[in-house]
Amino acid sequence: MPYKNLLVHLDETAASAARAEAALDFAHRQGAHLTALSLVIEPVIPSFVYAQVPSEVLAQRRKALEEEAEAILAGFKEKAERAGVKSDTRIDSCLQPDVPRTVGLHARYADLLILGQPDASEAPLSGRHLAEEVVLSSGRPVLVVPYIGVNGTLGERVVIAWDAGRESARAVNDSLPILEQAKEVTVVAINPRATADGHGPEPGADIALHLARHGCQVKVERLESHEIGIGDTLLSYLADRSADLVVMGAYGHARLRELVLGGVTQHMLEHMTVPALMSH
Repeated sequence: MPYKNLLVHLDETAASAARAEAALDFAHRQGAHLTALSLVIEPVIPSFVYAQVPSEVLAQRRKALEEEAEAILAGFKEKAERAGVKSDTRIDSCLQPDVPRTVGLHARYADLLILGQPDASEAPLSGRHLAEEVVLSSGRPVLVVPYIGVNGTLGERVVIAWDAGRESARAVNDSLPILEQAKEVTVVAINPRATADGHGPEPGADIALHLARHGCQVKVERLESHEIGIGDTLLSYLADRSADLVVMGAYGHARLRELVLGGVTQHMLEHMTVPALMSH
């Protein structure tokens, strides 16, 4: 069953327009309704500074942020009408530290959230770690679009980064609407070892059988990577196979009361060249 209700976060960055185009194309192919969310993000101002700033200056700043959000969504509406995609728009407001929580709250009422990879050359108001924080906290699958945009197709040649863990299983299940429509699905297990509670005697075979019963055309590859990291091995494989989507679990652990991403997940978010569908 295809996705029916999608959410895309749009902002003031240069990559936002390309992300909107990718989201609209994806929504069109899924036959889904697409909601665009733009936030009015207010910085946290210390009280002793806030008291010295004239109220009219604060009001002008707020108005400028609202007008920017409205302009972003107006551009999206025009593109949605031309694409023939059912859509609506939302504006919400929050303080800068609350952006991940606010985006995650809206995401809980959608099948899938579409976010953008941050560009190292920009400092977005939403912060550089929005994708990783929302992936770990929203409870929804997140499709992260590279800041360079989508080159051609999305979801026709899919690679599943499979490690037989809970997060990987969640990601595969959350991506079934894409996998069932894909022309090619490859399950890749990197450095797999047969264990009683994970990989079976033939790593990747069980999940491939599950997907085959959903009508997917699946093949399994097992890679050994000892000289370079798993993240770089996966990126190299995606490039070699001209993949247009990677599906993977997002791993995190608690450190000083803060969710921190695992190494491979973080590496992919920083260096991705194709969209990544992640679930936690």
